[in-house]
Amino acid sequence: MTPLRVLILAYDGVEALDFAGPFEVFTTASRVSQRMAPGTRPPFEVASVAHAPRGQSVQARAGLRLLADHAIADNPPADVLIVPGGVVDAPMASVDTLRWIAACAIDAQVVASVCTGAFLLAKSGVVAREAVTTHWEDIADLREQFPQLDVREDVRWVDTGRIVSSAGISAGIDMSLHLVERLAGREGRELAERTARQMDYAWTHDTRHPSA
Repeated sequence: MTPLRVLILAYDGVEALDFAGPFEVFTTASRVSQRMAPGTRPPFEVASVAHAPRGQSVQARAGLRLLADHAIADNPPADVLIVPGGVVDAPMASVDTLRWIAACAIDAQVVASVCTGAFLLAKSGVVAREAVTTHWEDIADLREQFPQLDVREDVRWVDTGRIVSSAGISAGIDMSLHLVERLAGREGRELAERTARQMDYAWTHDTRHPSA
């Protein structure tokens, strides 16, 4: 199995766990897979990309600094593109960032958003009428700004095939484990469960919010 390249976007104002949660899931899944089948290739290769000059960090929400592997000017390819949420005002106003998201999404097998990353998918034109979700606090704004979208609430994630979106923060971890299960082949479910166990994370397996 050829590893799938997972590319995670970083930008000034990104929510740290929206970025780091999926990063931890996919890198841990690759590590765990080597224990399950020694000598085989890992299922995922993970990298980050930022709208910043190469070698320059971005500042996540609350001040954490992130140094991405690539700048968007490098135009790195992705099999799985993940767009985290956070304070999205700057990337929403950036023609270059929106253009890059749209271009990268064309060749990706899966395009996923965490939290308010759904706004970036909508603004870039990657989603137009699909079912999506976002953080509960931003549901009304997403519906108002993009009325053609089918915005779902009280779900942890929505999977429409090529487009997958999650609610806020920890829901991005649930969604990422779901993608491990879906994309890692015959052993996907076991790998996802063992990844969650390795992370000491109580995975919500279905799309429902725990309180629903």
